Amino acid sequence: MTTLPPCPKCGSTYTYEDGSMLVCPECAHEWSESETDTSDDTVVRDSNGNPLADGDTVVVIKDLKIKGSSQVVKRGTKVKNIRLVDGDHDIDCRIDGIGQMGLKSEFVKKA
Repeated sequence: MTTLPPCPKCGSTYTYEDGSMLVCPECAHEWSESETDTSDDTVVRDSNGNPLADGDTVVVIKDLKIKGSSQVVKRGTKVKNIRLVDGDHDIDCRIDGIGQMGLKSEFVKKA
């Protein structure tokens, strides 16, 4: 019998297989085995699943309203020389005409 990895959300060891997915009975979290990463290096991926790295150029795929401002980052805006950081917004960058800001990787694609 193979040992299944613990739940990445709650850490429960009671995970089980349901088809190609792994399921946690305690928190109802579902994930695939390919998503289970045993290393501490987290890979930040864009909206298409491409891995991002420091210094990459990305394109915004959706109009993004800026909190506390009437400005909007328009769809198609090219952002050069990104920096990956830990946290909710995993991209730190400087956008021309707007300034320094954080972006979520789910709203960009690699250029």
